[in-house]
Amino acid sequence: MAPVANPDQTLLPNTVELDLTGMTCAACANRIERKLNRLDGVEASVNYATERARVRFDVPSTPKSDAQDDDAQARFISTLISTVESVGYGAVVADRLAPPVDRTEALRRRLIIAIVGGAIVLALSMVSVLQFPGWQWVALVVATPVATWAAWPFHRAMAMNLRHRQATMDTLISVGVSAAYLWSLWAILFTATGDIGMKMPMSLSGALTWGDQNGHGVGHDGGMAESMPHIYLEVASTVVAFLLAGRYFEARAKQRAGDALRALIDLGAKEVWVIDAEGIERQIPVEDLSVGDRFVVRPGEKIATDGTVIEGASAVDISLITGESLPVEVAPGSPVIGATVNSGGAVSGGRLIVEATRIGADTQLAQMARLVEEAQSGKAPVQRLADRVSAVFVPVVILIALGTVTVWLLVTGDLQRSFAASVAVLIIACPCALGLATPTALLVGTGRGAQMGILIKGPQVLESTRRVDTIVLDKTGTVTTGTMSVAVVEPALGVETNELLTLAGALEAASEHPIARAIVIAARAEAVTLPAVSEFVNQPGVGVAGVVNGRRLRITRASTTSADLQPGHTGVELWEDATEGARSLGVIAVADPIKDSSAAAIAVMRTLGLTPVLLSGDREATARHVAAQVGITDVRAEVMPADKVAAIQALQTAGAVVAMVGDGVNDAAALAQADLGIAMGSGTDVAIEASDLTLVRDDLMAAADAIRLSRRTLSTIKGNLFWAFAYNTAAIPLATLGLLSPVIAGGAMAFSSVFVVTNSLRLKRFY
Repeated sequence: MAPVANPDQTLLPNTVELDLTGMTCAACANRIERKLNRLDGVEASVNYATERARVRFDVPSTPKSDAQDDDAQARFISTLISTVESVGYGAVVADRLAPPVDRTEALRRRLIIAIVGGAIVLALSMVSVLQFPGWQWVALVVATPVATWAAWPFHRAMAMNLRHRQATMDTLISVGVSAAYLWSLWAILFTATGDIGMKMPMSLSGALTWGDQNGHGVGHDGGMAESMPHIYLEVASTVVAFLLAGRYFEARAKQRAGDALRALIDLGAKEVWVIDAEGIERQIPVEDLSVGDRFVVRPGEKIATDGTVIEGASAVDISLITGESLPVEVAPGSPVIGATVNSGGAVSGGRLIVEATRIGADTQLAQMARLVEEAQSGKAPVQRLADRVSAVFVPVVILIALGTVTVWLLVTGDLQRSFAASVAVLIIACPCALGLATPTALLVGTGRGAQMGILIKGPQVLESTRRVDTIVLDKTGTVTTGTMSVAVVEPALGVETNELLTLAGALEAASEHPIARAIVIAARAEAVTLPAVSEFVNQPGVGVAGVVNGRRLRITRASTTSADLQPGHTGVELWEDATEGARSLGVIAVADPIKDSSAAAIAVMRTLGLTPVLLSGDREATARHVAAQVGITDVRAEVMPADKVAAIQALQTAGAVVAMVGDGVNDAAALAQADLGIAMGSGTDVAIEASDLTLVRDDLMAAADAIRLSRRTLSTIKGNLFWAFAYNTAAIPLATLGLLSPVIAGGAMAFSSVFVVTNSLRLKRFY
């Protein structure tokens, strides 16, 4: 909202999601979005496919109390809802935990009436042998509820559009159906068309016939009724049936498209057995869990929330979260993810005791659901183009329809054929498929990605994956497992192996780097306890420093002259800084095995047209040894974190469009600099936050899958848009030339929407 004079006011950033009702087309979504965005401090995005609005807004409030802040937010949310209602739609605050509302039931009832009534009217109108005396009156009675009650959603939307001086595809449908029905009503009531015994032959082509070849109607006595008006009750009823069928199947398909996200949200456990202070187990709702609580997970049960195993050993099935097919062995100290399943194990019977580390919205499952929802609520650049086109498309079509009836009248003087051609233009041109082309594909694609352990942060990412031609890979934790172990310990002269490991382990105990963890594990195997470290300093890409037992120590990367390191080994050197100068205490070498899937993943990346580049802070020999094993020829080693950004910039300057895959804090800047940042889900929160794609599966093949899925989703969107545009481009000229019956136009228009949604649903089978 606009700033006010009070200088003590601050702005509270807020986000709310609204479930919307009453939308019938993409233009409705555009109208709501524009109306919300006119409010000060509001940034809204409305998604027609999910029927949801994501609104970010700022509420001015004084820092008196949290209650006042909450009241201000509640009042502004009410303002948002009122704004939506002011343009004729409904809105409520979305509840992700509530069961999905079945919005197909009302459509189903109207569709049944339209199908039954439309079939009767179509048969009477098209089959001469069924045209008993007075058939046109029966057809009028049957068509009336179809053209009014069944078609009410279209008429209501048109009335709403008129109130706002706007036109949408519903305007085209309502005008076409109303014109056909009212023309027929007038003809039956006030002309000889209503005579008992009248017959009406008709073809499905644009050239409608009436009576004999001269266009004369056939009266009840077999004579000719000059210029008897044609009736279009079959248009007024069957078109409604076709369009309602299209919307019904579209609504069902949209519900199916959101199944992946709903399934993701529903994965979590509902109840959990916690261990209280007396060691007694009791069952509570998972919402009552707190960080630090200990809970029991028996074989076959879901893990209630993210945590750390403190007792027991088992195998955990993480396929629901990461897509990884093989269970992962866990033991005391192992992290576990909420919603994964304890598959059981031989040790301790598979029973686990877990300490909760993250709950509620902070869990990995909740973060996944939030990322997927945000991606589905956004708009890709191609969708924004479609929105601009649809905004001017309907008025243009109405002008074309008016021009069609005018030209036909001037050229032929035949009012009936002019009317039929104009109605066909109105019906065939409805751009429903255009509005569905992007959101349905995005909905299905991001949902399928979540099932595979691939989180796409936003629709703009899809465009980036199409342009990427170079993929830069961090070595440790990306190409390799990141789980290092000490391979060689070379103490300096006068230093014992145990002393070297103990001092290095004590210093590295404060670091989270994979090399540090390997050294700490080896040191704890040699020493009962490690001494404490003080004045600890972490220098990313350089090393660590601190004071242990009064000795000022630092660990740096080992120089090529300090040890005879083997290919694939990474060495660090422990130094002691004393008054007489720095002294090397020895070198420790660690090895990091390559992930089983890395070589195959890089081969797939090459088939996608990507040039792999290995970027590492390790020494040249180690980096090249790893690169040779996985098939990478472009290696850039001994690169500091700041230099990683420079390396990305150098590739971009040379004309490359760069994707970066990394997992550590030292990769965050490079991930942000790259045209497409891909974070391994096993990495740090900083790296994940800086990325565009997050791979929950700790597998480099997931990076290749993510690019393939993103490109497939984008190609599906473009295919949908192409067919939607091509359909209208080809069909409108046919209708203006009188070569397309309004009945066929209605069926073809409904089919186009169903085609677009069905084409998008093919992404559910992506693998």
